[in-house]
Amino acid sequence: MPLFRIIDFLVENKGMDFTKTDISEGAEISRASLFNCWKELELHGIVKVTRQFGKTKLYTLNSKSLITKRILDLEKALISEALEMASPDLDNNVPVKKGLLLNA
Repeated sequence: MPLFRIIDFLVENKGMDFTKTDISEGAEISRASLFNCWKELELHGIVKVTRQFGKTKLYTLNSKSLITKRILDLEKALISEALEMASPDLDNNVPVKKGLLLNA
């Protein structure tokens, strides 16, 4: 879905601002699809204007939005789970020093 692609692009580039054209290209969707979803993103406060020059506005992920906070929490949980599944089992009494696993 274009909406999810837009949100995913903004989450991956959190803290950066983009024009709508940049967002559509980065999310790999058409400008028409972007504009079909845009009102919903603004309505829920997922995006916000960071600055404007002339008629051009730059947008970023609104990290103060409750919905955005939940999306970022979900992302953290998914990353944490993926790391746990990919990392070796830490319950095998492998010594740990300064946060690094030592070769046993």
